Amino acid sequence: ANARRLGIDDRRFDKTDIHIHVPEGAVPKDGPSAGITLATALISALTGRAVKRDVAMTGEITLRGRVLPVGGVKEKILGAHRAGIGTIILPRKNERDLAEVPAHVKRRLSFIHVEHMDEVLAQAICEAPFHEPHARRNGKKAKEKAL
Repeated sequence: ANARRLGIDDRRFDKTDIHIHVPEGAVPKDGPSAGITLATALISALTGRAVKRDVAMTGEITLRGRVLPVGGVKEKILGAHRAGIGTIILPRKNERDLAEVPAHVKRRLSFIHVEHMDEVLAQAICEAPFHEPHARRNGKKAKEKAL
């Protein structure tokens, strides 16, 4: 529905099916917390625009793009902090959960509270297509293999 607005050729979906499967495996998963993250990754892949490296996010997404609250926010923030993340995108309705996060952790992070997927993309997706150095590296490897 938003392909043109996002710069995606909607004819691409005539020949492309997308299936995302997240098996439980050794780590149990509960709930839709990765909704905005999966949507962001998919949009990144389809538009050729990178996701910013220092951004983490969590939130459920509705079919209309609304971002809904999730559980376990304190633990997710602490994990992002340990991983060296600088910015965390959270559902606006999870704003009150920041009271549980230690002050020394909050001081080192920037929080962005969102209500819609458009806000997520504006904060998480780079404006430019994937960087040229990546393409040059791949081209150099291909040339080396040909020699």
